[in-house]
Amino acid sequence: MLTLILAGVAINSLAGALTALALNLSPNPFALADMVHWLMGSFADRSLEDVALAAPFVLLGMALLLVSGPGLRALVLGEETAASLGIGLLKLRLLVTIGAALCVGAGVAVSGAIGFVGLVVPHLLRPLVGYDPARLLLPSALAGAVLLVAADSLVRILPGVTELKLGVVTALIGAPAFLHLVWTTRRQMR
Repeated sequence: MLTLILAGVAINSLAGALTALALNLSPNPFALADMVHWLMGSFADRSLEDVALAAPFVLLGMALLLVSGPGLRALVLGEETAASLGIGLLKLRLLVTIGAALCVGAGVAVSGAIGFVGLVVPHLLRPLVGYDPARLLLPSALAGAVLLVAADSLVRILPGVTELKLGVVTALIGAPAFLHLVWTTRRQMR
């Protein structure tokens, strides 16, 4: 677990350095503004063409995730139990990784970095939908979309000189909510 955390910190640092390098080497102020706009995440200036661009990747990713549902259900019992039930763990990992990468990659390519929705929404829905990961996939996707549209609408109607970026708002709300979730889960495990 410690190795995974340290690897995540190292990759995060490398990605941050590469982002800073790209910003530093920006050829003109307009390119710099576009990069900063994308880093903060927003639906502003997006059209149905952007949706059409992302839709095939999102649909393929969702199909892969939905196909992996029975394997995820078995995986809740542990890797050894899932393997004894005939679940190919390598195939399942590939399906979930590729499916999630397609969905997230398409969304980020179109709207920029909008964080914490995928971490917080499923945990909020678990008591309502149940703890079966296969049953949680579709409601989480729909609730995440509703949350993003509501947050974007709220950001646009708030008074102010500068419109807040959607990624900033979701991070400001999502990070404390996720920390609270981690704290309460850890307390319940004792």
